[in-house]
Amino acid sequence: MLSSLALASVILAPFFAKADPNPTEPSGLSVFNEGETCLIRWDPDTTGEWTTMNIQLMTGSNLNMVHITTVATVDGTDAENNSYEYPCPAVEPNSKIYFYQFSTPTSETVYWTTRFTIASADGDVTDPTDVETNAAGEEIEWGTGALEQPGDAVPAPEIGGGTSSSSSRSVSDDDESSSSSRTRSSTSASGSRTSSSSSSSSTATGDSQDGAASVVRPILIPAAVLAAVACFF
Repeated sequence: MLSSLALASVILAPFFAKADPNPTEPSGLSVFNEGETCLIRWDPDTTGEWTTMNIQLMTGSNLNMVHITTVATVDGTDAENNSYEYPCPAVEPNSKIYFYQFSTPTSETVYWTTRFTIASADGDVTDPTDVETNAAGEEIEWGTGALEQPGDAVPAPEIGGGTSSSSSRSVSDDDESSSSSRTRSSTSASGSRTSSSSSSSSTATGDSQDGAASVVRPILIPAAVLAAVACFF
C-alpha cells in the first residue's frame, strides 16, 4: 500500500508537471568577444507550447529592460536542438550589461539569462555604469548598451499577442547561474543551430542578480484536491 506521502505525491504530480524552457547559458561569468561565437543554451520546453520561441538580446535595468535585437526564432520544444550560436554583435559599451530574453507569442510568460559580457574584438571591457538595489537588498550593476549599427537591429517579437520592447519584470543576477537557449529553426541568417551535445566556450557559473531568471506562474490546485490530500496526514 502506498504511504500517505507517496499517495499525496501521485495526486499532486499533474499540478507540478509543467515545464517551460529554462535558460542555462550564458552565465554571469561568460565573456564573448565581438565577432566571435556567442553561445546560448536552454533546457527544452516539455509542455509543447513553445514551438515558436523568440530569443532577444536585451540591456538596461531590471525595471526598464531595453530590446536591442531579436537574435533568433527557434522551436523551444526540440530536445535535440537546445542551443544556438551566432556571431557576437558589435555593441557599445563593451560591458557586463547584456542578457537574453526568451518568449513565445502564445504566452505572456518570459524567461531571462543572467547578465553577461560582450567584450571588444580585442577583449577590452569596461565596468557597468549604473547600480540598483534588488528586493533582497543586493546591489546590482547594470547599464544600457546598443548595437554599433542600430540599423542592423531586428524588431522585437510579439509576446502573448503584444509586441515587447521593454519589460518591468526582474532579471536575476547570479554568477553561479547559467543561461541557455535551444534552437531548431531560426530567422537569423547568420546563426546556426547546435545539438545539446555541442561544446561551450563560456563558463556556466553566475552573481546574485546575474542568474537565469523567469516569471513563475502560480500553481492553482483545486480545493477538493487539497482536501483529499489532507485526509492522508
